[in-house]
Amino acid sequence: MQRHRTQQGAAHAPATAAAAPPPGEPVAEGDLAGLPHPVRRYLTAMGVVGRPRTRSFRAHLGGRFRRGPGGRWMPCEAWQVNTVDEIARLFRMRLLLGGAVPMWGWDTYRSGHGRMRGKLLGVVPVADGSGPEFDTSELVTWLNDAVLLAPGMLLDPRVRWEETGEDSFRVAVTDAGRTVSAEVLLGARDRPRDFRTEDRWADLPGGLVRATWSTPVLDWTTVDGLPRLGRACALWHLPDGSRLVYAELSLLDLALDDALDVDPGRTVR
Repeated sequence: MQRHRTQQGAAHAPATAAAAPPPGEPVAEGDLAGLPHPVRRYLTAMGVVGRPRTRSFRAHLGGRFRRGPGGRWMPCEAWQVNTVDEIARLFRMRLLLGGAVPMWGWDTYRSGHGRMRGKLLGVVPVADGSGPEFDTSELVTWLNDAVLLAPGMLLDPRVRWEETGEDSFRVAVTDAGRTVSAEVLLGARDRPRDFRTEDRWADLPGGLVRATWSTPVLDWTTVDGLPRLGRACALWHLPDGSRLVYAELSLLDLALDDALDVDPGRTVR
């Protein structure tokens, strides 16, 4: 992954935000003191200042998905819950094979462990992956969600930031002794235009392959005066130089701090 440097030719040292305000109290500009300039611009543009720090979100997405190179696109719908007090991610997707046969997929991260499962008709197992590669992959996907959907979740001492260019920064999170990171590239109005990481493994026909993963943002909308993700895609930059776009999703609904009563140990149904 190419790193974008500052004009001085070197990235700044990693930094953390000041202590997060207590639950319910709004984030102040002083809470961003000490963060790199591109990070402060990003957090300000995303409407973090003046609002309570986000502790969870619930999202509903729709679009299309394919399982691998040359695979047919399938309609999909997804629901998820993410939390930060305990870093957890519960993601459920429904695919329609041939436009008619449902297949369900679950991606989860909790207590430092990630898992991916798939069931045809919600009953017949077709995939079940776990282990260190899935732990890392699911944690960095949690980070991706926070950057694009709920940046207020990132005002946490487990998150570190580093400037990599005038319009880019690296963000890292540590959980259960594991650290993952990604580079965020800013576009118009200081909103993210891409998120790139090497802390994910692609599940290819030949097995798991570590590869660069990115989620280019196609457009943003505005809801209640705040930026909200419109559409984004997910793609692999594979070791052979090819690119695999495997998901194109639109955000249909987003509720911040609407999931605090959800037990992260229970898979979203």
